[in-house]
Amino acid sequence: MRLYSTDDGLAREDRAGVLTLLDLPYADVGALLRGPGLDAARTAMTLREQALDQAVLRPPVARPGKVLIIGLNYASHAAEALEMFAALGKTDITVPNEPNMQVTAGSAVVGPGDPIVLPEVAAEQVDYEGEVALVIGTPARGVSVDEAWRHVAGLTIVNDASARDIQLRAMTGDPSASIGVAKSFDTFKPLGPCLVTADEFTETPDLALRTRVNGELRQDDRTSGFIHSIPELIAHVSRYQTLEPGDVICTGTPRGAGVFSGRYLRAGDVVEVEVEGIGVLANRVVCA
Repeated sequence: MRLYSTDDGLAREDRAGVLTLLDLPYADVGALLRGPGLDAARTAMTLREQALDQAVLRPPVARPGKVLIIGLNYASHAAEALEMFAALGKTDITVPNEPNMQVTAGSAVVGPGDPIVLPEVAAEQVDYEGEVALVIGTPARGVSVDEAWRHVAGLTIVNDASARDIQLRAMTGDPSASIGVAKSFDTFKPLGPCLVTADEFTETPDLALRTRVNGELRQDDRTSGFIHSIPELIAHVSRYQTLEPGDVICTGTPRGAGVFSGRYLRAGDVVEVEVEGIGVLANRVVCA
């Protein structure tokens, strides 16, 4: 099932390119998950149909309780990161055996078509990171890898935008900088265009992911390149904190982010993240 949050309410895509608006009193999929759950969307009465390209889309989860970022989770990205640090003389950095986790602000989430705003205090090195995001459907605390997938509501797409100057300062020991802050600016977590429910995927999906900036392909990989699988990520995070309905886990980005080439985002750029089986998330970059 493909679920959309729109200006007119929740909708299912029962036919390709056509949305069925649902008679449900929830503003977004996140609110539905915190209420009766996905089954309500499967059985809801319908109001009317609307062409997908005529709908104003909102993020599937408008205000996640938590947005968790997993770093260095593609083998391709880990390799290029280690190359960069070696060039900076930091040869003691290795890929962690456990998932690298950061907590960021739910207020950074925006939807498809919403602008990514270059913040006045850190406008020069804003980067893109195309990722698959998983949305939690039922509470998970201390779950095993074998149990983890049953807590997934579905998958969507996220652009994990980052102020790299702040992030790199934090990673090189500056106590005044924070990776969480670098990734938590308003508009830095575009999410969407829809939630595709977990029953449409296997527990270890092999999906193509591509990121384009102004039509130029910058990232091209598959989720089979994960170092830690989705069930492993959920099990790991749930050891430290309870995952709740509507929480979002960003599963990591592949090789090709702008930090490695110095090609950062500028006002007027359009970033598109495409994930097989989910769709395309597109956002324009603007000045503050």
